[in-house]
Amino acid sequence: MNETPGRVYAEIDLAAVRANVRALRARAPRAELMAVVKADAYGHGAVPCARAALDAGATWLGTATPEEALALRAAGIGGRIMCWLWTPGGPWREAIEADVDVSVSGMWALDEVTTAARAAGRPARIQLKADTGLGRNGCQPADWAELVGAAAAAEAEGTVRVTGLWSHFACADEPGHPSIALQLHTFRDMLAYAEKEGLEPEVRHIANSPATLTLPDSHFDLVRCGLAVYGVSPAPELGTSAELGLRPAMTLKASVALTKTVPAGHGVSYGHHYVTDDETTLALIPAGYADGIPRHASDRGPVLVGGRVRRVAGRVAMDQFVVDLGPGAAVRAGDEAVLFGSGEHGEPTAEDWAQAAQTIAYEIVTRIGGRVPRVYRNG
Repeated sequence: MNETPGRVYAEIDLAAVRANVRALRARAPRAELMAVVKADAYGHGAVPCARAALDAGATWLGTATPEEALALRAAGIGGRIMCWLWTPGGPWREAIEADVDVSVSGMWALDEVTTAARAAGRPARIQLKADTGLGRNGCQPADWAELVGAAAAAEAEGTVRVTGLWSHFACADEPGHPSIALQLHTFRDMLAYAEKEGLEPEVRHIANSPATLTLPDSHFDLVRCGLAVYGVSPAPELGTSAELGLRPAMTLKASVALTKTVPAGHGVSYGHHYVTDDETTLALIPAGYADGIPRHASDRGPVLVGGRVRRVAGRVAMDQFVVDLGPGAAVRAGDEAVLFGSGEHGEPTAEDWAQAAQTIAYEIVTRIGGRVPRVYRNG
């Protein structure tokens, strides 16, 4: 949309998305880059961010669900798209006909995708996922020979084309964690076996955002970057966004809905967990947990309003929360409140909210709800 809405909105800087993609490509200059746009591009808007990432040199897009991948195709986005979170009975044929690469972690999935490929009359592009130690999706090493053998047979009959072999780190955001080296060793062994059995993948990949930033040995042919594409540090231990050469793309803003003077001893919001010490001015911010503002940040969430960072006073409610401005604050209804942004202008960041809510920055940006309009800049 082009005009700024009044209540609460997320401003998305697509120039920042492009700059982040270029910075990440520079970190892995010999690998292709997949921009992960699952979960509506981590809350930033999948279609605009996908286009921005492709403009900046990303060669793949990644989604969790097939529905997300098909929505990109419906929006006219071409190029390579991969999706990896499948359940039995999923839209395999639709994905095949839309030229989407699909992930296969077990025999049930290979059986379903080959059946769909025969029905579609064209081979499916599949990527075999290895569980090298994360313990979520992916094929265990003990079952790898069966899956590789069946995939090679399906490829020989023309039902599938194995375009990739891949895995995912458990602890890449914890530099030096012993599981990192163990997973890389396991991945190399599973790659070697698959290639010995005749598979010739286009891409081999295991690196996520933190591995792209810190583990050059993990880059292989492709790196998959999610949160870092949107300029948020994937882990405080790795450094701030600025220290990593990234710029946050989302700024969450609201208009102050009301200010009023209240006496000392006045309770604020549900449960009166906050009570004013002195006569003071309260400001009402018209955003709440229905918009994605974490209730766990009650009494702690930071907001830039009236030129200063204030804290949420009392509980975050479904649609609103309050900040205590102190006595005599020159803030009026309609003034701007910045919940988080890049931090370049003194505003809090998504990481600040993550610490206030005792969670991770991934959750802060992805939870911003659908009733919060996205306003795109520098498209």
